[in-house]
Amino acid sequence: MCGIVGYVGEEQAVPVILEGLRRLEYRGYDSAGVAVLNHSGMQVVKEVGKLKMLRQRLQDEPITGTTGIGHTRWATHGVPSQLNAHPHCDCTNSFTVVHNGIIENYTDLRNELIERGHRFASDTDTEIVVHLIEENYTGDLLEAMLQAMRRLSGAYALATICMHEPDTIVAARCGSPLVIGCGNGCGLVASDASAILEHTRKVVYLEDYHAARLDRSRLVIRDIKGVQHEPLFKEINLNLTDIEKGGHPHYMIKEIFEQPALVNDVIMRRISPSNEIQFREARLEGLGLESLERIQMVSCGTAYHASMVGKYFLENLARLPVEVDIASEFRYRSPVLNENTLVVAISQSGETADTLAGVKEAHERGAKVLSLINVEGSSIDRASDSTLYVYAGPEIAVASTKAYSAQLLALLLFSLHLGRKRGTIESDLYRTLLDELRALPKKMQWILDNHETVKLCSKKFSGAAHFLYLGRSFNYPNALEGALKLKELSYIHAEGCGAGEMKHGPIALIDGTFPVVCITPAGRVYEKMLSNIEEIRARKGIVIAVATEGNAEIAKHCDYVMYIPTVNEMLSPLLTVIPLQLLAYYVTILNGLDVDQPRNLAKSVTVE
Repeated sequence: MCGIVGYVGEEQAVPVILEGLRRLEYRGYDSAGVAVLNHSGMQVVKEVGKLKMLRQRLQDEPITGTTGIGHTRWATHGVPSQLNAHPHCDCTNSFTVVHNGIIENYTDLRNELIERGHRFASDTDTEIVVHLIEENYTGDLLEAMLQAMRRLSGAYALATICMHEPDTIVAARCGSPLVIGCGNGCGLVASDASAILEHTRKVVYLEDYHAARLDRSRLVIRDIKGVQHEPLFKEINLNLTDIEKGGHPHYMIKEIFEQPALVNDVIMRRISPSNEIQFREARLEGLGLESLERIQMVSCGTAYHASMVGKYFLENLARLPVEVDIASEFRYRSPVLNENTLVVAISQSGETADTLAGVKEAHERGAKVLSLINVEGSSIDRASDSTLYVYAGPEIAVASTKAYSAQLLALLLFSLHLGRKRGTIESDLYRTLLDELRALPKKMQWILDNHETVKLCSKKFSGAAHFLYLGRSFNYPNALEGALKLKELSYIHAEGCGAGEMKHGPIALIDGTFPVVCITPAGRVYEKMLSNIEEIRARKGIVIAVATEGNAEIAKHCDYVMYIPTVNEMLSPLLTVIPLQLLAYYVTILNGLDVDQPRNLAKSVTVE
């Protein structure tokens, strides 16, 4: 959940590190710091708050040096403070470490180190690592890191520098992502490749329980047993323009507006002119799709809501029983799986710790794993039997928008493919849904072209203290997703539920000040939703509807309507989610809050 950047080379390290941290600030923004080696020794500068605070401090008090490491933090152990900010130093101020992850046995190690005379300055679990390195150093920083790794339990991505080897960075990884870059006369390390893209496209994704020594021209990798491994280099295909705002005021609104082009690109990539759905990169052949008895879906947060929509797709089109689990519960409930169960793991980053643990749990119980992710080479990608890339492109805003739509699209295409393979979908329905899919980008664009109507709705209700979101069938998960978007960005309490469940409890909340967002597109549950709207109106609740264009009648039953174009009910979640995303965005902006970096949250949840 934290951002790590390290640089060793011929340039000044601080500008390189700060620019890399800027690209990673969505991973954590409680505090930030840098450590640089120069003729004065080890210089460490840390600040509480967002990266701009550190940047300002370094403008006022510049430090020089061509070897350094930096960090932007999402707090786990210890409140955000200068003492708890990374990097952390040893007793002699000769070694510094930055860390992403959680060291689970840090209490025992800390007590042990204190007994041996080590002095601790912070409340973090990270600080024990630098003291272990200090204690084990005998002239080889890589060996000292490996010795430290042998004592650690938990998850970590680590980078360290020391005064005794001034042109060297040593990095290590277990469970948290870490990428190493080799540039022209420089070596780099980062939590994500986007942070080092300006300096190299040649990278190595470090494996679990591996450590690396890098300098300006060499890279050495050894595993925890000390065995040396040849680096496996990959080429980054990202463009810098993909991870900038492109003229928009915030990343979130940029990513919402990218959805029509995203869907169009995926359709062009996945559906041939002869209506064949193609998953060339996915290696589906080894999954035993013909003998499947059931599907188990595993995910967290927004990806969990995508999984819930996927359940409707798969059961309707492929006629297989589907179970959906929150990954953090799946790993602890002793799930019943076998070789005829396909586990589908969904994660935007491909690094979500609980989902990765679910993948490992599935393998231990004999099931095959298909992952739907957005980041090639990520931990879940490499741990899965097969991967469908959702091709959302870089998503920087903490609240997921375009990645959610990309996940829904991938699940729909996979369901169509599986239904055809199993003979459970009629040819007419297959062709109809593909035709509808090809028309979807223009319909998404229509909603975005009319975003001012959502903005007006946001102005009317941005002062509300609570919201309720209701949906049925394919749009029940979008009620949960809409509520999640609003509360994680605006800090307004919002709850989503199935509309039929409202009378079993949530209806007690409704009064004359309570907005209820009702997802009511045309379809087989439309009349049921109208009945729920009348129940709300009878209790003087405020009704905001998401309805199908041309439905003037519904305006008589609602306080406000946000329209979507006519669409097949099965595809409607891909349209109804856009007004919900826009509503959360505009309410947050109107309340003067940080829409891209909401408090207490980080983009990639790499700790349990």
